Amino acid sequence: MTQAEIKLCSLLLQEHFGEIVEKIGTHLIKTGSQPLRVIANDTGMSLDQVKKALCVLIQHNLVTYQLQKRGFVEYEAPCSRVLRILRYPRYIYTAKTLYSDMGELIVEELLLNGKMTMSAVVRKVADRLTETMEDGKTMDYGEVSNTFMRLADTHFIQRCPMAPETTETSDAPPPPAPTLAVNEKDMYVVPNLNLIGKGKRRRSFEDEDNGEHKAKRQKQDADSQESPPDDGIYWQANIDRFHQHFRDQAIVSAVANRMDQTSSEIVRTMLRMSEITTSSTAPYTQPLSSNEIFRSLPAGYNIVKQILDQYLTLLADDPLEFVGKSGDSGGGMYVINLHKALATLATATLESVVQERFGSRCARIFRLLLRKKHLEQKQVEDFAMIPAKEAKDMLYKMLSENFVSLQEIPKTPDHAPSRTFYLYTVNTLSSARMLLHRCYKSVANLIERRQYETKENKRLLEKSQRVEAILASMQATGAEEVQLQEIEEMITAPERQQLENLKRNVNKIDASENQVDETIFVLESYIESTVKKP
Repeated sequence: MTQAEIKLCSLLLQEHFGEIVEKIGTHLIKTGSQPLRVIANDTGMSLDQVKKALCVLIQHNLVTYQLQKRGFVEYEAPCSRVLRILRYPRYIYTAKTLYSDMGELIVEELLLNGKMTMSAVVRKVADRLTETMEDGKTMDYGEVSNTFMRLADTHFIQRCPMAPETTETSDAPPPPAPTLAVNEKDMYVVPNLNLIGKGKRRRSFEDEDNGEHKAKRQKQDADSQESPPDDGIYWQANIDRFHQHFRDQAIVSAVANRMDQTSSEIVRTMLRMSEITTSSTAPYTQPLSSNEIFRSLPAGYNIVKQILDQYLTLLADDPLEFVGKSGDSGGGMYVINLHKALATLATATLESVVQERFGSRCARIFRLLLRKKHLEQKQVEDFAMIPAKEAKDMLYKMLSENFVSLQEIPKTPDHAPSRTFYLYTVNTLSSARMLLHRCYKSVANLIERRQYETKENKRLLEKSQRVEAILASMQATGAEEVQLQEIEEMITAPERQQLENLKRNVNKIDASENQVDETIFVLESYIESTVKKP
């Protein structure tokens, strides 16, 4: 774990959970697993504060705990899980794209709250959707439940591990920490709830004053009622499944750029057919026959079987090797080589970075080294058709930035320079790690810049919020246009210009964060698949 990762984790925790949680989380990331009292002692915080911070982190799946043999519980914060906070907007946007506003709000609620029961999610989402609808219209619980079930069916959300049920007659003392487990068969099974009702709107302030006693009575009645039927069955967003979807989208996009739209649609169909049956770490998808692929193509693609077979043969013969042929039964069995696809995407990212930083000639040398593996300086000059002085400068520049590495092969045991071959090569894995480290640094810098921009204009932002609140309350009470105009003029023209500049800058920073995160995802996926590759 690098300092850049620790700094980024610290910034993300502080931005989302505040200083206390950030202090505990960062301490656990730096030190590894530790028991409660050691954490309190090392951070200089009270036990109560540490307990509350750990509760928040466990609720959001950012901290795990384990019962040691000696009987005490140790807490650990995996850095990789904290870094996923950066990708939350992308998860939410994906849910919106696939399952409209309902899917977006369900995933958003689960990410904001860490873990929730289905009944609580459905009620909250129905209420939020009702708020945005016209007066007199409400959102039915049944519609939200259906979207929730569709998300579970496609594995975008999953059940949280549960503590085993204990019998009340048992005399044995409870363990210091429960052992959580989930049956794989039940992981995506939605409880059979008959949720009947509609979303509710928030009452205005006057209604709240008038109905204060009534609300209290309703709350007492609700407390006295039985617990919901799905009490204890908590759900969370399945981050691995979202990553699988991002990977598939990147592969489809690469095929579309390489060949054409029809080829990308065939690859998309193959990935969709095997998205639930193939694990996120598998090197290949499940073998699919061309007949199965033909039957599963979207209705809009009216291509005959013969043309489909030609496309599959073209894809299988392509040097990229995204698609491979694994057999001849059923008209030909085809698989997608996921590891090869991720390696190609990572290599393309490295090439793009070299081209942007060092120019097209350096990119030519870099591609040459990727293709030829090992070359001497003279061979690089000849193959790339670049003058010796320029080629030498470019190679040393890339060598100093760790994009290219130098391998020495001595002819004699004394390693004399005159009797040693010096071969340039590209170690894709180490280059990807170096670039990933720089990406973490970039995101941390962007977050710090956004915080600085917001802090510098804090007073102006507070003034703007106050004016907007006054305008909203006056519009609700039916104020005249002249009065509203007077309130709007409380913010002067230069202040308004300053606010617009701030908004534009913050939007640019947010967009940059998302773009860097796309690069981080490709590099992380490639490194993970290469390291775990059997």
